[in-house]
Amino acid sequence: MTDNTRTLTRARIATSVAFGLQGFLLAAILTQLPQYKDLFELSETLVVVAVVTVSVIAGLGSVLAEMLAVRTSSKMTLRTGLAVIAVFGGATGIAPNAAMFFVFLAIYGIGLGMVDAAANMQAVSIQHAKGRFILSSFHASWSVGAIVGALFISATAGLDISIRVTQVIAGVVVGLMLLAFGPQLLDRSESPVAEANITSTAKFAVPTRAFVLLGVAMALFYAVDFSVGNWSTLYVKDELLADAGTAALSVAAYQIAALVARLTGDYWVGKFGETTVVRIGSLIGVVVGMTVVVLAQSPAVAIAGFLIVGLGVPVIAPICFSAAGRMAPPDQVDAVIARINLFNYVGTVVGGGIVGAVAAFSDLRIGFLIPLAFCAILIVLAPAFAPKRATTPVAENAA
Repeated sequence: MTDNTRTLTRARIATSVAFGLQGFLLAAILTQLPQYKDLFELSETLVVVAVVTVSVIAGLGSVLAEMLAVRTSSKMTLRTGLAVIAVFGGATGIAPNAAMFFVFLAIYGIGLGMVDAAANMQAVSIQHAKGRFILSSFHASWSVGAIVGALFISATAGLDISIRVTQVIAGVVVGLMLLAFGPQLLDRSESPVAEANITSTAKFAVPTRAFVLLGVAMALFYAVDFSVGNWSTLYVKDELLADAGTAALSVAAYQIAALVARLTGDYWVGKFGETTVVRIGSLIGVVVGMTVVVLAQSPAVAIAGFLIVGLGVPVIAPICFSAAGRMAPPDQVDAVIARINLFNYVGTVVGGGIVGAVAAFSDLRIGFLIPLAFCAILIVLAPAFAPKRATTPVAENAA
């Protein structure tokens, strides 16, 4: 094994850990929101607004990630972002009152956006160095982290450990893992983009139409993903009259299926290509999964529908980042990844807001027609996942 191969292997492991840590801490925070609601006597509306606001603030974090990565490196940006979420994600557990809780949550949101963007910058650079599609495996690590985070909260609750102590422990875990794996992330000097003269003033050379189409596809996926994560339990409970335990299985079924889809995604993309995988995944999501959900007359059928959706659409996110990285000139890969990541948060706001608004005026069965339509649009947008690489004078001179 050559030194370069060892370096890439260590970087791939470290970046996978970073994805996992993000999923772990996010799950730890979100699954404890009901407890924070009781602790600080918050209204349901305020909790929902807080979650959506974190998504909006995370967009600011993605912008900051671009600025920092261009001036330093994605490695430095990712380590900074992980430090922010470790400190302020953990600090939510020791917030003395609701006001400070929201302050810590907002700063955590900035770090969340930084980690989101920078982790995908690292993943795309490693993929370019490997010369084959591997993005899906990184996103699978996020799913594993989220599952571990939820199980961690469940275990600490079973042991009667307070939410304050639990949240601090979660933050400490992220901090310690950052110290252990942060140095192994990919340096700019070891990345393919290092051959280009990266400057913050380089003209953004990605074709606007291709970028926007890919961004819309990204937003649509995250709208579907957030709709399932945010509304599926309520749908199964209120519309299909399931008990709380059964209703919770809807999210579990979706997340487990998403993990399977992402673990196998690298293979499917390598065999059939991005466009075909997006089309098939979207077809599975709209023709089978969401249709079953909307037509379901029993909790079991709806849960099966959510599971099928999870098998189809979650692989779209890593394909989006891969396509964005491929269309970018070598000197602008990090900037393009940070900007395409902004559509992630647009999707979460849309998924939470539009579905919720429709449900408020009718019911969630009608509300889930929205993500069904989004899956259908993704089928049409499939060609956007095979963009041509753009070039810039900087990149040409470097060549």
